[in-house]
Amino acid sequence: MITKPRGTEDVLPEESKLWQNIENTARKVCELYGYKEIRTPVFEHTELFQRGVGDTTDVVQKEMYTFEDKGGRSITLKPEGTATLVRSYIENSLYANPQPTKLSYIIPCFRYEKPQSGRLREFHQFGIECFGASSPTTDAEVISLAYMFLNELKITGVKLNINSIGCPVCKKDYNEKLKAYFEQYRAELCPTCLERLEKNPMRIIDCKSEICSRIAKDAPKMIDHLCEDCHSHFEGVKERLDNMGVEYTINPDIVRGLDYYTKTVFEFVSDALGAQSTVCGGGRYSGLVEELGGKPADGIGFAAGLERLILVIKKQQQNAEKLDTAPDLFIACMGENAEKFAQKLIFELRLMGVHAEQDLCGRSLKAQMKYADKLSAKFSVVIGDDEITKKSAILKDMNTGETVEVSMTPEDICKSINKEAKN
Repeated sequence: MITKPRGTEDVLPEESKLWQNIENTARKVCELYGYKEIRTPVFEHTELFQRGVGDTTDVVQKEMYTFEDKGGRSITLKPEGTATLVRSYIENSLYANPQPTKLSYIIPCFRYEKPQSGRLREFHQFGIECFGASSPTTDAEVISLAYMFLNELKITGVKLNINSIGCPVCKKDYNEKLKAYFEQYRAELCPTCLERLEKNPMRIIDCKSEICSRIAKDAPKMIDHLCEDCHSHFEGVKERLDNMGVEYTINPDIVRGLDYYTKTVFEFVSDALGAQSTVCGGGRYSGLVEELGGKPADGIGFAAGLERLILVIKKQQQNAEKLDTAPDLFIACMGENAEKFAQKLIFELRLMGVHAEQDLCGRSLKAQMKYADKLSAKFSVVIGDDEITKKSAILKDMNTGETVEVSMTPEDICKSINKEAKN
């Protein structure tokens, strides 16, 4: 038997409704904020992520699915969404439109990581990016969108952590202090962090190694070394979040795992997920568009992991009873003429928005009714030659057992179902 690759999951029909609910909620909230959905290739040129994500990150160094295509080009399955959207923003001249440009996406991503609960090799993200606006108001709006999205999903126990990781001006001095601090522990750092010590010491703070994480806890904090502009910006973000009533905690250890971030960074964490507690995270980036060949333009965005959101919802048992997949009507048939009649009737009912079903496996009438029970059908009708001749049948409420005679037209059945459902 061939099985699915390690680190991947099948989304079975009984779970698909939950995915659809999350995706529909994301699209609804994005529409309220003026974000428009964009769809991009599942793979990109490897250079995009090397330059955009950062060659000292775990993502680029250890986790990318990279291969050479038949034309000798290095191609990578996208490990995240921001770099791809920046590339599209530049390539399609979206900067020529009135700014800001507000984009949303729902995509599969791929990272070669050790599979565990909440961390897969193929995973899915809902995210947004806002280009061309640099004010604290923009940051607060983006964070509030994520807040509203999680609130609409009725997820509880989620907390917002925010931080500022400065700009290239204040990062330069900070990195020198950080380098001096980690030099004391050079002998204890992992090989990857020894390389980071020379290239980008801030990345050590994000290392997953237990020893490096312990050392990093007492390292200097970027928030204590912000330049005047970054400090003012962060104060503005906090003021606007306070004004909207969005509660937050300042967490100076948040640096995010990608090199392009500047100034505001944030994470929404859940108490239901243990170690993999982040369900949504993002931040501002000031130099990424220029780094990838575009004219200077600020950006800010976030991504939420769909698999992690589903884990949280399942653990909290939220929305389960609301995700109704039961048929509105099941039509049981006696004989071939009834099957043909029912199929036409069901087609017409479906055109009217009624979820109707019939047996497709040649079951007996008794077995058909058992099947209707298993489907949790709300109403049922039995059709035979007599019903076709009379052009009427008995509609049964499967919950109460009550029956009523109905005309065998889609309009009358639809009317009867709606009427009975309201009683």
